[in-house]
Amino acid sequence: MYELIQIAEKNYYVESPSKIGIVKLNENEVCLIDSGNDKDAGKKVRHILDKNQWRLSAIYNTHSNADHIGGNKYLQAQTNCKIYAKNIECAFTKYTVLGPAFLFGAYPPKDLRHKFLYAGESSAELLTSDVLPDCLQMIDLPGHFFDMVGFRTDDDVVYLADCLSSVETLNKYQISFVYDVGAYIQTLETVKNMQAKIFVPAHAGITDNIAPLADFNIRKVYEIAEKITQICSVPTCFEQILQKLFNEYNLKMNFEQYVLVGSTVRSYLAWLKDNNQLTVDFDNNIMLWKCI
Repeated sequence: MYELIQIAEKNYYVESPSKIGIVKLNENEVCLIDSGNDKDAGKKVRHILDKNQWRLSAIYNTHSNADHIGGNKYLQAQTNCKIYAKNIECAFTKYTVLGPAFLFGAYPPKDLRHKFLYAGESSAELLTSDVLPDCLQMIDLPGHFFDMVGFRTDDDVVYLADCLSSVETLNKYQISFVYDVGAYIQTLETVKNMQAKIFVPAHAGITDNIAPLADFNIRKVYEIAEKITQICSVPTCFEQILQKLFNEYNLKMNFEQYVLVGSTVRSYLAWLKDNNQLTVDFDNNIMLWKCI
């Protein structure tokens, strides 16, 4: 873990729970794509930078989930590097309580205010194409989170952030976090047709052919949508839908899974309603989801 792996002349990644990209800008200067899940990840990255005598100029965050921005605060304090994130992701990176608050739908209890969901705040600036070095091109990858992006380098390496999960992860956890199901499907279809020398997903193995994994993720989205539709063949409230999905997939409920999977299931319900597959009734002050 936290091994530096070179994949092209100027491109590397750090093997970690969420892969961290390193791109050489010149002989002495590098930028990061994401920073890992916490201060300890930042320290390990700093050790790699010092060992190679590299100066960190900037961190380009793909999105604001805690496991991608957790090293920001430490690395910025140590190196005075710039940090950039796009649109809403920038706000979530600067004011990190927004992450668990969004998931819970209110002020988050202590059970959700920990490093897995609540990273340290960092001084982020708005990510636009104008602030990128010439060697990086930003790729919009919405769906998993609000304004997630990836990057293509001039070595033809594509860092894909969280736009897809490994087969092993999906087989184990079944329901990966999705904010906007429609946008997520469109992103997966786009990625499925991409060509590159190498693809670096944050939570799957690197590959020169991303299409099979993208297709597997697409099929899983439609599978989950079909299961939700089947559950709603009779009017069902949200809590029962969530319970039935957990039981169907043999998942274990805890506070983190309740908000992560629960938020995702609400996103599926919204998508199915917007596409005229589900509607709602209110019965005795309970909202019930049902098929049209």
